[in-house]
Amino acid sequence: MKSKKSAGKNPSAKNRRYTKAILSLVTSLLFFGTLAGLGCVTVFSEKKEFSETMNKKLAKFPEFTAKKVYNGSFTDGVEEYISDHFPGHDNWIRFNTALEMLTGKREQNDIYILRDRLVEKIPAPDPQRVEKSISGIKKFAEDNKVSPYIMLVPTQAEIYREDLPPYAPNPDQQAFIEDVYGKLSDCAVPIDVYSTLSANKSEYVFYRTDHHWTSRGAFMAYTAAAKRMDFTPLTESSYDIEHAGKDFRGTFYSKVLYEKTEPDTLDLWLPSDGRKEPVLEVYTTLGVEPEIHEGMYYREYLGVKDKYSTFFGTNKPLIKIKTGSEGGKLLIFKDSYAHSLVPFLTAHYSQIDMVDLRYIMNYKQLIDPSGYDSVLFVYNVSTFMSDENIKKLMIG
Repeated sequence: MKSKKSAGKNPSAKNRRYTKAILSLVTSLLFFGTLAGLGCVTVFSEKKEFSETMNKKLAKFPEFTAKKVYNGSFTDGVEEYISDHFPGHDNWIRFNTALEMLTGKREQNDIYILRDRLVEKIPAPDPQRVEKSISGIKKFAEDNKVSPYIMLVPTQAEIYREDLPPYAPNPDQQAFIEDVYGKLSDCAVPIDVYSTLSANKSEYVFYRTDHHWTSRGAFMAYTAAAKRMDFTPLTESSYDIEHAGKDFRGTFYSKVLYEKTEPDTLDLWLPSDGRKEPVLEVYTTLGVEPEIHEGMYYREYLGVKDKYSTFFGTNKPLIKIKTGSEGGKLLIFKDSYAHSLVPFLTAHYSQIDMVDLRYIMNYKQLIDPSGYDSVLFVYNVSTFMSDENIKKLMIG
C-alpha cells in the first residue's frame, strides 16, 4: 500500500518543472526580443549606400507591389536588405569564420580557407548556358567572317586543386576548357594558358585573397597568346615593376574576413623604354560622349579596397584604348580578367577596344567588327561556366 506522501505530487519536481518553464520562456523572449531589436535597428538606423568591406552597393529596401509579393522577389529583396544592413555585419562574419575554423571546417561562404591562400568554391557548369555561349561565338564568327581567338583562364580552384579539402566538389576545369575548345575548333583559335599557369603555380600568378590573376599571371598568358596571335612578346626585362598597391584584400577576403591570409600586392608593369601611356575613351552609356582618361591606370583606386580597379577603372560597356603603338586594331569581348592582360597587348596594336557584354544588348550598336584586324575572347572558366551574356552575340 502506497503512503500518502508518495501518492501525492513531488513538490521539488513540480518546482523544477516550473523553473524550467520560466527559464524557457525568458530565453525565448530574450531571443525573439533580440531579433526584433536588431530588426528595428536594421530598419530604422542610418544606412550606408556602399560597403568598403564587401566592395558593393548595399541593397535598398524593395518596392512593395503585389507582383513582387506574388513572385517572391519582395521577400528576397527584404532578406538581402537585412543581410546587407545587419548591425555588426562584419564582426558577425569574423566570428562565424573563427567558429567554423575551430570546428575544423575550412569552408565558409563558398570560400576554402587554405594554409596560404583563399580559394573560391566553383559550382558545376550550367550545360545550357555553356552551349548558348558556344553558339553565340559561332554565330559571331559566321556573321562577321572572322576566326576569333579564345582564351579561357583556369581559376585558383583548378591550379591549386591539390590543396583543397579532401572530397571538396570541384569541376575539372582542364577538361572543360578542352571540351569548349574542341566545340569551337572549326571557327575559333584556342589559346592555351592552362599549361603555363599550372607549370608556374609556385610563382605569384594568382592573388591570395581575390578572384583575379596577378599581373605576373597575366604576363605569362600574354607570352602564351603571342604564339597564336603572331606577334613577338616583350620580355620581363622590358618592364619596370612597381609594387603599387600594398595590403590588398580582395573579394575572397570580403566573404570570410579571415585575417591570417597574407594580404596581396598589386603590381604595375610599366614599359622601361618610357613609352607614353595610352589614351582611353570610356563609354558608360549608349549614345553619350565618352569620358577621356589619360593612361590605363586609375591610381585613385590604390587607396581604397577595390585596388583591382586600378586597371582601367570599373567595368564599362566599352573602353577604346588608343595606344600610340604601331599595329592593327584588336577587339576584345571579356570579363575583368582582361584588365590586367591588356596593358601587355598595347605594345602590339594601335587600338584595342574592350566590350563587356554584361552591359549591352546588341554589340552592333557599339562597334563594327569589320573594322578590326583581330578578335579575342577572354574569360575565366568560372564566369564562362555560368555566363548568360555571351549568347547576346546571336542577336542580329
